Amino acid sequence: MRLKRSLPWKCIQAFVRPLAVLLFDLKVDGQENIPAEGGVLIVSNHQSVLDPILLPIRLNRPFNYIAKSELFRNRMFAWFLRWVFNAFPVHQGHSDVKAVKETIRRLQAGHVMNIYPEGARTEDGEIGPLQSGVALIVERAQVAVVPAVIVGAFEVWPIHKRFFRRGPIRIRFGPPLYLAGLDREEILATIDRTLRSMFAALRAECSPSNSCRAKSD
Repeated sequence: MRLKRSLPWKCIQAFVRPLAVLLFDLKVDGQENIPAEGGVLIVSNHQSVLDPILLPIRLNRPFNYIAKSELFRNRMFAWFLRWVFNAFPVHQGHSDVKAVKETIRRLQAGHVMNIYPEGARTEDGEIGPLQSGVALIVERAQVAVVPAVIVGAFEVWPIHKRFFRRGPIRIRFGPPLYLAGLDREEILATIDRTLRSMFAALRAECSPSNSCRAKSD
């Protein structure tokens, strides 16, 4: 598997970056918090179908994704997901041991994985309960965990709408968390507390009464 960005992904980044600024005034900060090498688990709130594209759009390390198995039914689309996004399937609705093992294997091999601990897109823009599976992955993989929050993506393309509208989106990556030695409950609580704190802070900065201070690279 690739540890560097593929040519197709570089092309997607070059195309989407200016488009994201034009449509969403996208601003990202905290990229320096992502380690330059070694396995990294990016844990983020999940606001919109836009999230997997926008989260890594300004980063120099490629993400690996877990995608719902239904997306792999079409062979051409499955090939596209694997080739461009380093994606692999997970069967939602029950424990998928194979997907968990593959996630841990990729992290230990030095890849950057992006997962959404809520398990699904938000219904109301808030951060929902986190699923316990993320704690198992962190405990077994023993890699840095970088929290990330997205604000505004729900407003421009919520789960119940067919089309997006223009509006500001902000993304922030927090300092890495090193959670070795904690049990699963402590791991989950730490990630939950960190994401909610970062989300509240970024949303406050981007409220109508306050101009967003997130800086674009």
